[in-house]
Amino acid sequence: MSSTIAVPVWLAVLVGILAAFALLSRFLLPSVRWIWGKRINRLTERVNRRLALKIPPIARTKRAVLIDRLVFDSKVLQEVNAYCEREGIPHAIAMKKVERYAREIVPAFNAYAYFRLGIKLAKRVASLLYRVRLGHANYKSLRAMGQNASVVFVMNHRSNMDYILIGYLASKRMALSYAVGEWAKVWPIQQIIRSLGAYFVRRNSGDTLYRRVLERYVQMAVEGGSVQAIFPEGGLTHDGLLRPPKIGLLDYMLRAYRLDTERDIVFVPVAINYDRVLEDRTLLLERTPQTERGSGLAAVRGTFAFIFSQLGLMIRGKWYRFGYACANFGVPISLRAYLQQHNWHPALLDPAARAQKVTELANDLMLAVGRIVPVLPVSVVCKLFAESPDKYFTEQEIREQTLALQDRYQSLGAHVYVPRGNADYAVQVGLRMLTLRHFVLEDNGRYRLNPDNAAVVRYYANAITHLTEAPIWATPSQTAA
Repeated sequence: MSSTIAVPVWLAVLVGILAAFALLSRFLLPSVRWIWGKRINRLTERVNRRLALKIPPIARTKRAVLIDRLVFDSKVLQEVNAYCEREGIPHAIAMKKVERYAREIVPAFNAYAYFRLGIKLAKRVASLLYRVRLGHANYKSLRAMGQNASVVFVMNHRSNMDYILIGYLASKRMALSYAVGEWAKVWPIQQIIRSLGAYFVRRNSGDTLYRRVLERYVQMAVEGGSVQAIFPEGGLTHDGLLRPPKIGLLDYMLRAYRLDTERDIVFVPVAINYDRVLEDRTLLLERTPQTERGSGLAAVRGTFAFIFSQLGLMIRGKWYRFGYACANFGVPISLRAYLQQHNWHPALLDPAARAQKVTELANDLMLAVGRIVPVLPVSVVCKLFAESPDKYFTEQEIREQTLALQDRYQSLGAHVYVPRGNADYAVQVGLRMLTLRHFVLEDNGRYRLNPDNAAVVRYYANAITHLTEAPIWATPSQTAA
């Protein structure tokens, strides 16, 4: 019994590795998961006590359970059968595709990642870059929304900062679930985004099987009370104007909606504006089809060059934050009340008729967003120079005409944000921002538009153009309303 057995070193190492793996997988990892899960549950309970809209059970359900529920959904299975007949492929292969789509779409919400890491990081980033302001919010209407309502935030899309800004501003009242495009499906960004409750969407996918899986997930999330945040424009505005809305996600939400259901869907218009959009020049370049797109390496190089230039300004004491970033929250719109008022029911319409009605709803929601877009200092000053591109202005003329523009927007019911409550200071802030970026040139106390940057100035002026000129995609009846 006490004899010694000699074994090769490689075998001893292998046995040690296997033993360590068994110890880790059978004892240590389950214990860590149990402790971690208990901490997350305690945090969720604490957070839920202060949120106006509680974290719904669907967000606390294990991801594997949600994936199984989606894969074996009756409507998904019907689509699988039709897909197999149409394409002539075995059922098992189609189900593998469905499972892959479900794993791609379904998020893995983690309260700790969202509230302890994500929101804190969002606050630091937003506050570092901008003077963040919540301009207007109809708190009474927001509080009146019952727990039986599925809430959908409908927003304009000006920058990728929108995700960070609104997530931060809404964090004291709710946890948002975003629909995120394929740009974020890279490691480790996709894992982080999933843990924050977001789900991925393939834009313009022609795969009917994928679209049915996505449709059922969206319906499942809305029925489960998950607070959704969507950008009906489908992408960033390239010219600063409000884009015509796309109906994809809205149509998915409405297809399964019934007026006699217990849960209403409430749309909350949210409007965002910035004194400076980080991607402004890139977005303007994308408007020109002949513009050659740079390589990924060139984009990374440009990003780092921008960061180092800003650091250089900080070191020299010449760096300013990128002006104001402001969001307004409008009056919630009940889907049930809207359908009753306009006398139509999604379930009773054929696809073509429903698409037309959903488009009208999307336009109405987008116009509701447009009406509460914050009028910021840079937008107003840019409007002045964009309308008189060849004119020289004294500082006094700029002040007088900008204040007149502010009064005009206020008379139209727009939400004009006046920093510090000082209209003169607002003009100074806007003009300083434009001169620092060389959008406006000064010559002996007179200011004029820099022709080389005229397109960028129009981009910022266009952020508030819809307040005086109806978007071309809106019908006269909608603009009159």
